[in-house]
Amino acid sequence: MKSKLFHIFFLLSGVLYAQTDSLTVEKEKLIIAKDTVVVAYDPLAPSRAAFYSAVLPGLGQAYNKRYWKIPIVYAGIGTGVYFYLQNTDDYNRFRDAYKRRLAGFTDDEFQGISDDRLIDAQRTASRNRDVSLIVSIVFYLLNIIDANVDAHLRQYNVSEDLSIQPSILRDPNPINTQGNYGLSFKFNLK
Repeated sequence: MKSKLFHIFFLLSGVLYAQTDSLTVEKEKLIIAKDTVVVAYDPLAPSRAAFYSAVLPGLGQAYNKRYWKIPIVYAGIGTGVYFYLQNTDDYNRFRDAYKRRLAGFTDDEFQGISDDRLIDAQRTASRNRDVSLIVSIVFYLLNIIDANVDAHLRQYNVSEDLSIQPSILRDPNPINTQGNYGLSFKFNLK
């Protein structure tokens, strides 16, 4: 038994001795010519832009330097909120008038409108209020998704050197001399 423990200890000490010291890591040197432009890739930029947009709508678009999108975000969210508040007020007016009629009062602002029509108006206002809330939430989520995707796309190399040139090929078939038609694309990196 002692012999087996000794062999295990001996093997483990050899494995531990073979490991490199994590504190003595050699640093690589990067030499860049004067005319070379290096674009750094920031893997956290998309998540940072999405977080900024989640905290304050439009802030992710400002982080991505897409300032023209900020009014669109606020117009979408603001329109949804405006109609939500408007439909809530309409719903409360219809409901209060219907409740007053049930209590026996006849002096509400909807003289000449039946009780069934007031109930339908309440349902319509409630449905429109829910749709307005959904529109606001969708614009808020699209704001976050747009900031994330735009930050991802900003890091791709899209320069003038990239080009796609279509060309149409017509090669005759050597067996029956009929034309073979095809389409090819050349992808040139200059």
